[in-house]
Amino acid sequence: MKIIAFAASTHKQSINKQLVRYASKLLDKVEVEILDLNDYELPLYSQDKEGEIGHPQLAKDFLSKIGDSDGVLISFAEHNGSYSVGYKNLFDWCSRIEPKVFQNKPMVLLSTSPGSLGGASVLAAAVQSMPFFDGIVKASLSVPSFYDNFDAEKQIITHEELNEQFKDTVSHLNHLK
Repeated sequence: MKIIAFAASTHKQSINKQLVRYASKLLDKVEVEILDLNDYELPLYSQDKEGEIGHPQLAKDFLSKIGDSDGVLISFAEHNGSYSVGYKNLFDWCSRIEPKVFQNKPMVLLSTSPGSLGGASVLAAAVQSMPFFDGIVKASLSVPSFYDNFDAEKQIITHEELNEQFKDTVSHLNHLK
């Protein structure tokens, strides 16, 4: 079984990338490929740009990664209460090629931020919208106050109860078949 995992962020030191790496280590008997959105940098989407250049190969490649997987793990960065521009732009290009971007794949959705809400706004938007794009949300969790609850050196959630919730949330990808 293969899981595609990524942080919906292009920040090189993204805390959501750290969360995705930790989540990936918790998956048993699953191959996990962690994607970096920086490898899928595209021109800013517009209908005019689409008319000029067509559908970029990088967007097609990203859709193929999803299509070839058995499930998807995403941790969303929250920018002003919404998706990061890097994620949204890639998503917009992909949706022009295949409106059902997530291709009936089971998903676990995460978010974190330095604040006490842990990216809850963007996570709520993602959970609500994924079914419209053929994503099957199996579980979701927002991790609040990242720097208080995550040990960057050990790469683990330090708050015991939150860590147990996190493990339970991620475990939904262990039982897809």
